[in-house]
Amino acid sequence: MLFSLAIMFLSAIVLSAVMEKLKLPGLVGMLLTGAVLGPYALDLVSPKLLAISADLRQIALIVILVRAGLALNVSDLKKVGRASILMCFGPATFEIAAVIVFAPMLFPITHLDAAIMGAVLGAVSPAVIVPKMLALIEKGYGKARSVPQLVMAGAAVDDIYVIVLFATFIGMKSGNGFNPANLAKIPISVILGLSVGVLIGIVLIKLFQKVHMRDTFKILILLSSAFLLVSFEELMKPYAPVSGLLAVMAMGCAILKQNGAVAKRLSIKFSKIWIASELMLFVLVGAEVDAVYALKSGFSAVVLIIAALLFRMLGVLICLAKTPLRAKERIFCAISYTPKATVQAAIGGLPLAYGLSSGKAILTVAAMAILITAPLGSAGINASYKKLLEDGFKEELH
Repeated sequence: MLFSLAIMFLSAIVLSAVMEKLKLPGLVGMLLTGAVLGPYALDLVSPKLLAISADLRQIALIVILVRAGLALNVSDLKKVGRASILMCFGPATFEIAAVIVFAPMLFPITHLDAAIMGAVLGAVSPAVIVPKMLALIEKGYGKARSVPQLVMAGAAVDDIYVIVLFATFIGMKSGNGFNPANLAKIPISVILGLSVGVLIGIVLIKLFQKVHMRDTFKILILLSSAFLLVSFEELMKPYAPVSGLLAVMAMGCAILKQNGAVAKRLSIKFSKIWIASELMLFVLVGAEVDAVYALKSGFSAVVLIIAALLFRMLGVLICLAKTPLRAKERIFCAISYTPKATVQAAIGGLPLAYGLSSGKAILTVAAMAILITAPLGSAGINASYKKLLEDGFKEELH
């Protein structure tokens, strides 16, 4: 395992630097590292490491969501009002609807299978989006109308919505029929997740105020609390739906609300932890992708992904209609809502594992979506933010 880790980290660092020299996002190099070193190519990643890949990816995602919470001022979302709610489910709904319509035309699958495929494709990747939005917040872009905060918050809830729909469609395919109670889980999961996270955040900031300790210990306590919140989600599954990842972000938000100075210091620490976490996350995501098989699926998968993304972007623009955001800012939000990676890697193979006849097609499209949208979406954000967003720091100088 140590050999695998060394090769993964060194190769990812080199390839990431090469991609950045070519004016491409560094994560492209990380994804390529995983695809090349993974079981579908050179097979240099230890099976022991692959066995805990899902847990390692989840840890990396938790790190970036804690950091997101520490930088996300909830009051900023009030500037865009109802749009902050619509962005949580509107764009994904448009994308899933597009897949339901177009997938049966391109693949030999039913409309219900297409709905499952749409749910797999419908989630955006917080692991790609959140670091980009945090960087824009630090640079002051989109500050006046809180554009990065809007995208970051919407992406977190978007995943919950899509995963619940995925479970609902799988249940229907298994013969259990449509259960409206499953849809009721979405607001319950969000509300309980936010409530638990805020409560833990308040308790932690009180602890930090009463007990003097180094920031390093605060980081360990914060990470441990985040792990417990995600574990709490699993514990509560038989009784009530709770979004552990949303609770993690809410915990960070509560700390920022209670003590901005502490939140800023901890956020800087987490930005350093994220450097290693990011490498691990995207290399392991890349290792999940059978690039050769995905590329063989060819034209149909690419057409479907592009069509679905266009409908998603239309959904973003409709959700942001009649809001304070300017036209250029709405276009930026549409671009920012395209990258996919973590959720597709996590659930893309489940339909095949469940024995669905459409499982192979769904896995293929999920893999292609990662290969296409993660680098292109990331590159799109990098290339457009200076043109589409205003520099808040420059506005303050004027």
